[in-house]
Parts: sequence; structure tokens; C-alpha cells
Amino acid sequence: MSLDSPVSRRLLSDEVFHRLRDSIVRGELAPGEKVKDGELAERLGLSRTPVREALARLADIGLVESKPGVYTRITTLNRRDVEKTLAVLRSLDQLAIETAVPVMTEQDRERMREANRDFERAVAANDTDAALAADDRFHAVPITAADNPVLSRIVERLHPQIHRILYRKFSTLLGGRNTIEHHDQLIDVCAGGDARAAAELSGQHWSELGGHINRLFDTNQFKETAPAVEYRATGIR
Repeated sequence: MSLDSPVSRRLLSDEVFHRLRDSIVRGELAPGEKVKDGELAERLGLSRTPVREALARLADIGLVESKPGVYTRITTLNRRDVEKTLAVLRSLDQLAIETAVPVMTEQDRERMREANRDFERAVAANDTDAALAADDRFHAVPITAADNPVLSRIVERLHPQIHRILYRKFSTLLGGRNTIEHHDQLIDVCAGGDARAAAELSGQHWSELGGHINRLFDTNQFKETAPAVEYRATGIR
């Protein structure tokens, strides 16, 4: 495509959506924080239209909530909502693995091993962004192998809900050896071809994660705070 071809509004909206989504996951836009499209547009160096479109998409996936004429804000971290999201993700992941195991190749399993090595290095470096990216790559292998576009779309919509909790409490939830060892065990079971056992092992891991998150709610470690983080202007219009 020619350099002189205009960038479509859809692509611009996608870019804003991804930036705002990532800012919510990282806590730069904090749970409960009120946002205004005009202020966000000014921070990003954009017009209001792509920001409004991005906020509407974020509302569709549950990261933003609004009351017309009153407020638009980042959704709070609610235990009940988190439990429901985890339950769905656990079921979807189990479905993906049970479907994928019979058709997974050694190349697929090697991609999982590589992702887990990257995850281990990120944990050692206390690099939350890299760890979550590696964990996503690990779980994406069976999801891709399952070849179910509907499943993939739903997982993609739900992941940010959990990622913002994992990001806030990474060292507690994913920072130890347990997740690395679970990944290794899952690869071994997948290599053995026992789809049901692999799905059960995955379900156990999700249940453990849910238990850890519940304990954090019990000890009030998700108290809402709104850090003062400014966007840098992008110069994109």
C-alpha cells in the first residue's frame, strides 16, 4: 500500500482501543477512575471520535462502564464478576486443550516449551509485561490448535478482565515456581496424548488461581486507587 494512502478511521480506532485497554490492564487507568473522552483525546493527541469508539468497545468487554449524562469510568474489581469470568475462562481453556491434544504436533509443544522458558526468564527478572505476554503465548498454542474461531474470540474478549488482576498482583499469583512447573506438567500430559487428563490439569490450575484471587479479595488487596498517570501525545490525528 502506498505511503500516501490515508490511514483508515477503523485502524485508528483499533490503536486507541489497544492503548486504552493496556492502560487499564496496567492500572494506569485505575478501577473506578472517571474518564472523559475529551481529556483522553487531548492526552493522546487525537480527535474525540476514535476515543469515543474505543470507549464503547471497552464497555462491550466490561472494562468501562457508563451512566449516560453522569459518568464514564473504569470498571471496579468486583469479586463476583471475577469469579464468573474465571469460571468461563477455565471451561474454555479446558475445551481448547481437550480439542487440541489429539491434533497437536511436536512443533506445537515446542512452542509451548519456548513460551514457558520466556515466562521463567520474565519471572526471574520480575518483568510483569513479558511474563503475561509469555503466558498468553503458552495458552494460545492449544487455543490455535483447537481451530475454533468462536472460542478464540471469546477468550480474547475475557483475558483483559483477568490480566488487570494478574498485573496488579503478579508476584503473588504467577510469580513463583508453581506456574512454571504446571506448564511443564501440562506439556508432558499433552505429549502423552491424554486429552481428558490434560484438560483436568488445566482446570486445576485455573481453580488454584481463583483461590489465590479470592484470598486477595479477602485481605482487601484490591482497594481502589487512582494513580496520577498522564498520556503522552501521539501526534496521530
